[in-house]
Amino acid sequence: MSDAASGRPRASTLTLFLGPALALLVITRLAPFAVSIKQAFGGDESVGAVLAALWDSPNFIDSVGTTLWFSLLINPFQIALALGLAVVLTQKLPGTGILRTLIFIPVAVPPAVSAIVWGLALRNPDGLVNGVLSAVGFEPQPFLLSPEQALWSIIVIASWIGVGYWMVLLIAGIQDVPRDLLEAGLVDGAGWWRRFWHITVPALRRPLLFVLVADTVANFLLFVPVQLLTRGGPDGSTNLLMHDIYRQAFVYGDRQFAAAEVVVLILLMMVVVGVQMRLLGPEEDL
Repeated sequence: MSDAASGRPRASTLTLFLGPALALLVITRLAPFAVSIKQAFGGDESVGAVLAALWDSPNFIDSVGTTLWFSLLINPFQIALALGLAVVLTQKLPGTGILRTLIFIPVAVPPAVSAIVWGLALRNPDGLVNGVLSAVGFEPQPFLLSPEQALWSIIVIASWIGVGYWMVLLIAGIQDVPRDLLEAGLVDGAGWWRRFWHITVPALRRPLLFVLVADTVANFLLFVPVQLLTRGGPDGSTNLLMHDIYRQAFVYGDRQFAAAEVVVLILLMMVVVGVQMRLLGPEEDL
C-alpha cells in the first residue's frame, strides 16, 4: 500500500516541512555545542585536567550554585504569575484586551532597554522605586548594591521582561480547554476552584510543560540584566554561569575554560529539563 493510500505523509513531504527547522537546529544549536566540546577538551590538556580546573575554580563553583538557586527561585515565580494573569485575563472582565497588551509590551522591548530603565529606577537612592518607598515611610533600599537584594532585583527585572510571553501562551491553552467539560463540571455543582484544578489544569499540561521547559532554558541563559546592572556582583551574588562564561572568554581570554563552562551549562539544562519532564508524567499522559 502506498503512503498516499495509507494516509501517511511521504518522506519528501516530511523533508520539505521539517528540513528547514532541523537544519536551523543543527546550525544554531548542535554545531556550536560540538564546537564548544572541541574547544574545551580538544586541546593539549587532558579531559581530566580541564575538569580538575573547573572543580578547583571557586568562581565556577559559586556561579553554578548561584545559577541553580536563581532557577529554583525564578521559574516557579514566573510560571505561577503567568498562570495567574492568564486565568484572570480569560475571564469576562472589562478591559482585558488592554491589560493583555500592557502586560505583553515588555516582551517587545529589547532586554537591554528594560535593564537600563530598571537600573535607573533601582540603582540610585533617589530613583523611582526608592522615591515611592520614601513617600510611604520606608527607608531607601540598595537593591542592586546589596548582596542580599541584588539577585532578587534581577528576578524582578527578568520576570518583567518574560512573564508577558508565558502569559500569552497559557491564555491560548486556557482558551483551548473544552467548554463542554467546564459546563459539565458546573452542572455537577463543582465550584470555580474545583473546575480549575480538576479540569483546566490537567488540560493545560502540554502548554505548562512547554512554558516550564522554555522558561527554564531562558533563565539559564539570562545575561543582559546581569551584565548591564551588576556585572556579577556585589560579592558574586549575581554571578550566573552565563555571565561567568562571558567573563572567562572575553575578559580573561581563557576560551578553553569558557568552552568547558558552556558544556557544563548545557548538561545542567538537560538534566533539569529531563527531571521536569519526568515529574510531569509520562509522555502519553500529556
